[in-house]
Amino acid sequence: MASAILANMKEEVTCPICLELLVEPLSIDCGHSFCQACITANYESMIAKEMESRCPVCRIGYQLENLRPNRHVANIVEKINEIKLSSEEGQKQEHCARHGEKLLLFCKEDGKVICWLCERSQEHRGHHTFLMEEVAQEYQEKLQSALNNLMTKQEEAEKLKAGIQQEITSWKNQLQKERQNIQAEFKHLKDILDSEEQDELQKLEEEKGHILKSMEESKHELIQQSQVIQNHISDLENCLQRPTIEMLQDVNDIIYRTETFTLKKPKTFPEKERKSFQIHELKRTMQMFQDLRHAQRYW
Repeated sequence: MASAILANMKEEVTCPICLELLVEPLSIDCGHSFCQACITANYESMIAKEMESRCPVCRIGYQLENLRPNRHVANIVEKINEIKLSSEEGQKQEHCARHGEKLLLFCKEDGKVICWLCERSQEHRGHHTFLMEEVAQEYQEKLQSALNNLMTKQEEAEKLKAGIQQEITSWKNQLQKERQNIQAEFKHLKDILDSEEQDELQKLEEEKGHILKSMEESKHELIQQSQVIQNHISDLENCLQRPTIEMLQDVNDIIYRTETFTLKKPKTFPEKERKSFQIHELKRTMQMFQDLRHAQRYW
């Protein structure tokens, strides 16, 4: 019944000129539809013969400018072509591509559906072949079993994935805590070093003030001694330039003063006597710390 309906539909949308399904259908004044190429060729043929253009079906006259696309008929043709294509594909699937016979048998060795001619060919000689209906249930059960197995594995994979995600979260939290601890410890060390730095710098400034003050005092004392020496030199030079009687008058006093004069050496500060901060001690401490950090990698 369905095929009869389809046949009637095809008849309704068949071009009266080429007797094929309408292609780009156009309707003329009388209402009949034709392929665009067919009705155009018909019109040109009539004009060439200097004849009035008439409908090939009912012979009613028409004008080329009055031709109009028939969308409704075009949609019907499109649906019929889809049904036809689907039917042809179905037939191809149900028939052997090599022999054209219906596919009814199943070859277990090759796992393929074959026709009776394939079964008798050299390719399948000696193979175990069965009607498709005989093995359908068996393979449905195998497929279902394989599906169930994969579903179980999928559930297991989801559980494993959830476990991994939980571990990832745990590791992230743990590593974040360690990061915070490291930052806190190094901040503490930095604070200690900063404090020690300020203390040592303050001590250094105090030592600097003490040393420079003492050195300035020594310098001032040397200036005074130098002035005394210069005075003695002047006295001696003057004495030498005097007449003999005058030179000898106070000579013993002048000689006594110059010979008894003692130059006082200024106070100095030897480097080895300093008790200030020693930079090499800090370097040694830092090297020990680095060696300890390196050794911890192998604990």
